Amino acid sequence: MKALLISRDSLLFAELASQGAARVPPLNVANSRVSMREALDRPLGEAPGLVIVDAGEGAPDDADLLERMVRQYPEAQFMLLNSQHQPEFLIRAMRAGVREVLQLPLVHRAFHEAMDRIATAAGVAQMREGKVLAFIACKGGSGATFISTNFGYALATLAEKKVLLIDLHGQFGDAALYVSDQKPTMTLSDVCEQISRIDGPFLDSCLVHVTRGFGVLAAADDPSQAKEAKPEHIDAILRVARQHYDYIVLDVGRQINAVSLRALDSTDTIYPVLQLALPDIRDARRLLDIFRSLGYPLETIRLIVNRYEKGGRLRLPDLHAALGCEVVHTVPNDYVAVTDSVNQGVPVLELSRTSAAARSLADLVELVTARRAPETRGLLDRLFGRGEADY
Repeated sequence: MKALLISRDSLLFAELASQGAARVPPLNVANSRVSMREALDRPLGEAPGLVIVDAGEGAPDDADLLERMVRQYPEAQFMLLNSQHQPEFLIRAMRAGVREVLQLPLVHRAFHEAMDRIATAAGVAQMREGKVLAFIACKGGSGATFISTNFGYALATLAEKKVLLIDLHGQFGDAALYVSDQKPTMTLSDVCEQISRIDGPFLDSCLVHVTRGFGVLAAADDPSQAKEAKPEHIDAILRVARQHYDYIVLDVGRQINAVSLRALDSTDTIYPVLQLALPDIRDARRLLDIFRSLGYPLETIRLIVNRYEKGGRLRLPDLHAALGCEVVHTVPNDYVAVTDSVNQGVPVLELSRTSAAARSLADLVELVTARRAPETRGLLDRLFGRGEADY
């Protein structure tokens, strides 16, 4: 979609051009005029799909000029940017056909939400609308990175989904090492430094490609580079990723900061990972309290218990009573298979397909993708390498 920006602010033009380029399909801010009067005097040869009007200065004749602009481009969508409270002007703007009004300075999330509505109204075709799943450790050593990386591989391999894993560890992130021996050529920090380039092909070029359908965006090796990541960068990356991947898996670690919170805000489901031990349960309660204070719906938070052993002194009902949140999945204590997988940097599904850990990951894929019974059988066929003749 091509856009015309009417504004005297060159910085606003650069900001909108950058945000527009990060969209899928991109918004091309191809033309600009310094005022509505100039835009009327110098009409475009090809009508724009979107007209963005900076009405921050609030000139007396703005309403009349805006009404003329709407008549000049009757097929275009209009977005009004306003820094002042001008009720009469806004009423006339809406009567003229303006449906999107945003405050200045521009809030990027609000801008993209407005653009999503405009794209829908204009009938712009969307590509994918991938789901974002976040795995977060309740306590250090809970196994969240092993589960998130191996689940991403299982999702791509067993369910044949296109999967992206993003390592959000601010320091010492090593998610890629769990499933690959490749050295990342680009990291999350590198992408953030070049965020104006973000699109599907650029994002794909920055990944460690574990399989054709599974890629990992690694965390920075140098902890000092993690400062480059900002919440708005995460917004842009996830926005592009949703359009190009069926599932985006986030390995959040256990840090709660501006970047991880922005990522969690965009998440469809959060999977806190813990073990059945009192320190884990205590930290899980604190984490769930934070989620409740942030207004995250309880149904989007699904506990996973790692290294689970039946017959222990602490039971799953005890955990549910303590946390008020249901456990949706357990990963068994399969020490040998998991240790071999981590030490070799090979997904446990590839290294030991018949292990208890591999079976558990297959169950988790079924749970997440909500596959029905006939499809489940095919999923298990892929896991154990069985064909029709084996039944």
